[in-house]
Amino acid sequence: MNDTFTINSISSLNKVLELERPAHPLITVFHHSQLKSHSLQGRHFCFELFMVSLKDGATCKFGYGHTRYDFDEGTMAFMAPGQTIAIEQIEPSDRAFGWTIAFHPDLIRNSEMGRKIEHYNFFHYDTNEALHLSAREVRLVADIAANIELECGNNLDRHSQMLIQSNLELLLKYSERFYDRQFYVRRDLNRGHLNRLNAFLHDYYQSEQCLDKGIPSVALCGKELGLSPYYLSDLLKRETGKNALEHIHLFIIERAKSLLHDGNISITQIAYDLGFEYPQHFSKLFKAKTGLSPRAFKAQS
Repeated sequence: MNDTFTINSISSLNKVLELERPAHPLITVFHHSQLKSHSLQGRHFCFELFMVSLKDGATCKFGYGHTRYDFDEGTMAFMAPGQTIAIEQIEPSDRAFGWTIAFHPDLIRNSEMGRKIEHYNFFHYDTNEALHLSAREVRLVADIAANIELECGNNLDRHSQMLIQSNLELLLKYSERFYDRQFYVRRDLNRGHLNRLNAFLHDYYQSEQCLDKGIPSVALCGKELGLSPYYLSDLLKRETGKNALEHIHLFIIERAKSLLHDGNISITQIAYDLGFEYPQHFSKLFKAKTGLSPRAFKAQS
């Protein structure tokens, strides 16, 4: 079993990467051309840091969860604290243009950005759901990263924290915009994911797995579709206006309506047949989605 090395500070990150001592205690920007293959390859790391990486011009392959990922040119990946990766291959190149920004949660704690960062779901996407950029977009984010690197290298003053946070937030806002574009150009593929989700839910209830496993979670649906739960929810939200949990609930409500039309089945039995542990939870969800209690809906059927 491989040991996992926990990296919980910027100084320890730079040390394991064999880089110079960081100029700022809570954030660093390093270029992939600086990396040495032997310092990371074949090791497992848990990073207690936020990380934003752009790959362009060097080979980097790593494992993330159950996925082996080849970090292609012109792609960005994001990591939140607590995530673990296994470095499989690094081949540095003098021509490598890529970079990584790593920052400690304390950098944004008790700030407006700290309150907003949980809304950037792409920090929780799997690495095979990375952001693919055009050449123009690569230059744009690289300029922002250069501004952050420059500010980190300056003598710290009362403006430093605000300027670093502002540039970080600008980088994340552009990333969110580019993800929206990526979802849009993949609309046909996204509709395929919605069809696959509905097919999985249909099979799940037809096979009566709900009796043993309960209501299917977003995580379970994502796993079946080969997507992270955050990515699945975001692509459905952009395509249909409803996230993955809402789609699951709507499927359950439509199935419940069909069962309620059958006067021989009690509401309590319907709740259990749908995977609810407690019938009152079913009644609460049904009324929230239809405006009627299951009993009222059954009476008017």
